[in-house]
Order: sequence, then C-alpha cells, then structure tokens
Amino acid sequence: MNDQSLLSEETISNKIYVIRNQKVMLDSDLSLLYGVETKRLNEQVKRNELRFPLDFMFQLTEIEFQNLKSQIATSSWVEQ
Repeated sequence: MNDQSLLSEETISNKIYVIRNQKVMLDSDLSLLYGVETKRLNEQVKRNELRFPLDFMFQLTEIEFQNLKSQIATSSWVEQ
C-alpha cells in the first residue's frame, strides 16, 4: 500500500468508530498511519501524558470490545 492510499480520506474515515458517543480510532490504526508499532505509540502517550487531553485514550470494556469487533468486517486486528 502506498502512502497516498494509506492516508486517503476514505481510508481514515473507515477507521473511525463511535464509542461512548465519541469518535475514536484504535491504537493499532493510529500506529499504522504513523508507521510505528502499536506498543511504541502507547509507550509515548504514557510517557508524555501532559501533552494529551485527559480523554485522549481509554480502555474498552469487554462489552464495548465485542460490539466493536462485530462492527468490523475483518477483525484481524483482534488477533494481533
């Protein structure tokens, strides 16, 4: 996949989900967009907490996780 198709508006909009009445992106999708490992993205957010709003990141509940999983046509990200 080339950079242009990776950052297309359609590609990004397909990675946005509504959870708790907020538009969110999964950390795995964000790390793909930025070209870093998900683990490294999460580490940097934790190390630089003051740079992000309090509601920048949250953990899904098991029910939210199952609902999101059912919304996604291919849930390969779940297996990672």
